Amino acid sequence: MQAVTSPALPVPSSGASGHIVLAINPAASFGRTRHAGHQAAGCFRAAGWDVVVLEAEDYGALADMVDRALGGTGVAALVVVGGDGMVHLGVNALAGKDIPLGIVPSGTGNDVARLLNLPLHDTTAACRQALAALAFDGRKIDVGRVTVEGRTTCFAGVLSAGFDAAVNERANSWRWPRGKNRYNLAMLRELVSFGPIEYRVTADGRQWRQRALLISVANGQSIGGGMRITPQAAPDDGWLDLFVVRPLSRLRFLAVFPKVFAGNHTDHPAVQIRRVRQVRLEAAGVVAYADGERLGELPVDVEVVPGGLRVLA
Repeated sequence: MQAVTSPALPVPSSGASGHIVLAINPAASFGRTRHAGHQAAGCFRAAGWDVVVLEAEDYGALADMVDRALGGTGVAALVVVGGDGMVHLGVNALAGKDIPLGIVPSGTGNDVARLLNLPLHDTTAACRQALAALAFDGRKIDVGRVTVEGRTTCFAGVLSAGFDAAVNERANSWRWPRGKNRYNLAMLRELVSFGPIEYRVTADGRQWRQRALLISVANGQSIGGGMRITPQAAPDDGWLDLFVVRPLSRLRFLAVFPKVFAGNHTDHPAVQIRRVRQVRLEAAGVVAYADGERLGELPVDVEVVPGGLRVLA
């Protein structure tokens, strides 16, 4: 069999300058993608770039290191290696800056990477795509800006507040199993005791009470590693998609659930999707997650920031 040689990585143009800051998921050393970060650094260096590699024992320490690195001069891009949690770190590190964000997907969910059509679990291909985009300064996408418990943060994918957030809460408390199975098993366990939530929703000046299993505010299309809850959402249209699932019996919920992976659930009578620019969600005892990261308890105020992030995609 004839060997297949991967195309050479692009070399930066003569006008390119500065260096790439590369932040590596601190948990990656325990997973099957533990070498992805240093492989990515090698790819960028082979293409002629100076690379500053950042690693830390936890996300808080890594976020501090990233902020300090971005405060210097000559940063051409921030590239994160990991899943949606690392994307969330990068989005918030770059808030208010015009430095582009590159993503080398090596996490479990990778929902933001899916949204941007990035290669999954292929470090060389992801680096190649980032380098090609860097030559043209990438593209701008919207972000969601959320205020919760007195803090303001941003997200690129989906904010969840309801059943899906409760599943995240439960899955994050388990050490086993790893990967997508943990999320699916946590969903089945949560379904046993979870009941409808009484929300108060204010969207673009209109207020109403909503009884629902969950409400999500989506800039992206999917959660949980490919569940396409808002398949028509676009990250650069200046809108957020408000996704509501009204109360269902457990059996009906389980009947609808498989359709979510193909995005074929949107015509179900219990599902409602509307486009919004601003939304406030209020409910007692409900925790919000965004890009898979815990934000805090409702109420939350969310607004779209059009073109708020430059990405290498």
